[in-house]
Amino acid sequence: MRRSLVIVGAGPRATGILERLGANAPELYEGSGIEGLDIHLVDPYPPGGGRIWRHDQSPLLWMNSQAQDVTMFTDETVEVTGPVLPGPALHEWTGRDGRAFLGRREQSGYMRWVYEKAVAALPEGVTVHHHRRRALRVAGARDTRQEVVLEGVEAPLAADLVILAQGHLDAELDEEQTELAAYAESNGLVHLPPDFTADSDLSRLAPGAPVIVRGFGLAFVDLMVLLTEGRGGRHEGDTYAPSGREPVLYVGSRRGVPYHSKIGYDWEGERPPLPRYLGPRQIDEILAVPGGFDFRRDVWPLVEKELGFAHYHRLFAAHPERTRTAWTDFDEKYEACAPGSPELDALVTSAVPDPADRLDLTDLDHPLTGVRYTSYEALQEGLRGYIESDLTRRHDPEYSPDLAVFLGLLSVYGQLVRLGDVGEWWHGFFSYLASGPPGPRLRQLLALSRAGVVRFLGADVQVAAEDGVFRAQSPTLPGQVTEARALVEARLPQPTLARAKDPLLRALHAEGAASTEAGLLSVDPADGRVLDRAGVPHPRRFALGPHTNARGAGAFTRPRTNSPTFRQNDATARAVLDFLRTSTTRGSHVPDQ
Repeated sequence: MRRSLVIVGAGPRATGILERLGANAPELYEGSGIEGLDIHLVDPYPPGGGRIWRHDQSPLLWMNSQAQDVTMFTDETVEVTGPVLPGPALHEWTGRDGRAFLGRREQSGYMRWVYEKAVAALPEGVTVHHHRRRALRVAGARDTRQEVVLEGVEAPLAADLVILAQGHLDAELDEEQTELAAYAESNGLVHLPPDFTADSDLSRLAPGAPVIVRGFGLAFVDLMVLLTEGRGGRHEGDTYAPSGREPVLYVGSRRGVPYHSKIGYDWEGERPPLPRYLGPRQIDEILAVPGGFDFRRDVWPLVEKELGFAHYHRLFAAHPERTRTAWTDFDEKYEACAPGSPELDALVTSAVPDPADRLDLTDLDHPLTGVRYTSYEALQEGLRGYIESDLTRRHDPEYSPDLAVFLGLLSVYGQLVRLGDVGEWWHGFFSYLASGPPGPRLRQLLALSRAGVVRFLGADVQVAAEDGVFRAQSPTLPGQVTEARALVEARLPQPTLARAKDPLLRALHAEGAASTEAGLLSVDPADGRVLDRAGVPHPRRFALGPHTNARGAGAFTRPRTNSPTFRQNDATARAVLDFLRTSTTRGSHVPDQ
C-alpha cells in the first residue's frame, strides 16, 4: 500500500515543508522498499503562493520587504539536522535590484517556482496532488490512518499523517465587532471587520465620504493604496493628484502613528555578537520556572537587555565620538546592571550624552503618551513631522544602532519560538519596530495627508456607535469628535481556535486539541505535533503557522538569520519521513482538481 500525507494548505509554509521533505529524503528513506507516497495538498488557492501570495490581486500591492530580504532556502547559518540546500533569494531569482520593494505578483511567481522546484526534487515514487477545495474535518484514532473530509467530495482522503498549514485564518466576529456590525446593519452604515485587505469589499466606501479607520499597520497601508491609486489617483513626486473618487480616511490606533519605516541602508562592519543576554541557556531557565513563566516578569527584562546590548555595541563601535567612555568599561558595567534599573539609567546617561543615541523601548512603544494638541491642524502637522523624522532617521546610517536593534529583534524572535505563545503584545511590538512599511509608502502617506485624503486622529482612539453614526475621538486632541458612516478595522483577524471560521480547526479543538490562553493551537515545539489537553502529542497530526503557538516567524524569511521557520520545517519534515519511511520513483505533480 502506498503511503499518504495530507497537507492542509498549499501556500509558502506547505511549500517550505515540501522542500525539506525532498532535502531529507535521500538521507532518511530512499531504498526503504516502500511502494510510494502520495502527498495531497488541500487548498482552494494555487500552490506556492496560496491565498495571501496569489497572483490574482492588485498589481499596486508591494512586498513589505526588500527583495534581498526574502528567501525560501536554507544557508550555512540555519541550524538544521537535515542538509542545507542553498537557493536564490527573491532578487536573485527576478534579476532585480536587491533593495527594491517588488510587487506581490512577483513574489507569487517566485513562490510558484519554489513549489515546482520542491516537487521536482522529491524522490521517485512520490506524487503530489492538489485538491482545490477546503478541508472540513480530520478524523481517526491515534493508531490508525486519518481521514480528511473535503468540501464537496463524498469520499475522504486517507492519510498516514496530516499537516495543518492553513496560514492566516478568517475569524468570526468577536463581541465588539458583532455589536458594531449589527449597529451598522440597522442604521445603514458600512462596517468592514478585520480582514486581509485584498479580500475586503472596498467598493462600499463612497467617494468623498469620511471613513474612520482603526489600525495603522500594514493592513492600513494596503487600504490606503487601494483607495487612492487603486481609484485612479497619482503620486507625482511629493504631491498627490486625486481622482475625486477617494474617500477621506480618518486613521488612528493605540499608538496613533504608523509602523516605523523599513531601514534604508545596509549594514557595514562588525555585527553585535548575538545572542548575549537571551540565548538557549536563558530560554532553558525560563522554561524551568516553577508554575510557568510570566512574559513581563521573566522574559521582557532579558529582551530589553539584549536589545540594549545590540544598540550600544553598535553605537560604541561605529560612532565612538558620541560616547564618553571605552566600550570595555561600559560593557562590563552594563552586564552588572539589572534591566530598567536606576543604575542602568545612570550608566547610559553618563556614557551617552545625546538622548537621541539612547534606547528607550517604552518611549518607542508609546510615542504619543502625554502629547496633546490644541487644534486639528496642529495635530496633522505634528504627525507629519513625526513621520518625516522617522523617515530621515531610518535612512541615515549615522543612526545605525537602529539597525543593530533590528538584528537584535530577529535574534530574540528566534529564541522566543521555544517558549510557544508569549502573547499578542510582543508580536505587535516586533512588527511595529521591525516589520514596518517601505519608506516610499510613508512618503506617499505624507502626500495624502497634505492633500487631505488621509487625516490623523491620534493615539488610544475610541470608537462609539451612536445617534446613527460612528464617532471616534482620541486624547491626543481633547474634545475633537470625528463622525462617519463607515468604519474599517484595518488589521488581520486574531487566529484563535474558538472563533476561526476554519471548520477543521474548530472541530479539532472541540474534540480535544489543546489551545493556549490566547486561543492558539498548542503544538509540540520539537516537531509541531498537535497536543491534546493532557499535553500528549498526536502521533499522526502536525500543525505549523500563525494559528499555532509555534508561530515564531513568517513562512519565508531573510537570508543568513538562522530562521526559526526553516528549523521548524526541517524538524517536522524529518518527523514525517521517520514515520512514513518513504522512497522510490520520481516526484510529479498531478494537475489541480
